[in-house]
Amino acid sequence: MSNEPISAASASTHELAHRSSAPLATPTDLSAKATQDISGALNSVLADVFAIYLKTKNFHWHMSGSHFRDYHLMLDEQAAQLFAMTDPLAERCRKLGGPTLRSIGHIARTQRVLDNDAEYVEPLTMLAELRDDSRGLAARLREAHCLCNEHRDIASASLLETWVDQTEQRTWFLFEASLTDAAESHRSTTPF
Repeated sequence: MSNEPISAASASTHELAHRSSAPLATPTDLSAKATQDISGALNSVLADVFAIYLKTKNFHWHMSGSHFRDYHLMLDEQAAQLFAMTDPLAERCRKLGGPTLRSIGHIARTQRVLDNDAEYVEPLTMLAELRDDSRGLAARLREAHCLCNEHRDIASASLLETWVDQTEQRTWFLFEASLTDAAESHRSTTPF
């Protein structure tokens, strides 16, 4: 080894190489198992949210029919709400010291929501499919919430509580919007 001083450029290159090979381990007081379990659950939810977001935008772009404007605007609002979940979910994984999704391929391998690549989908079928996807997402958010409680991760649990409520609202709106005239008529004559 030479006793010659290392140039600033060489030291900078060496430091950069060292940092690029260092793990992304954010310090946390949670156990390694908690970090793995929670970031795994949140990444699965994140993949589902991206899948539902893109399906919602797909249906928004391809909406047609007599309720076009109402459905088109509702789906755009719902897509914005879904997209707003993505960065906090990913950043929560990183705050815990876990990795998060890295690509569209990673999303595709992780998502549990089925894609819909059909050339044409009836408007009420679009709404029903998104309603069912939202209902499934609410259930998975609750599962992740239970896991967070088990590991005492109150910050993640708190975020999930808000998203459960938002997801239930999307489910409700999609349900109400997809009622047919016959179903509405029957509902209004049925006593509670």
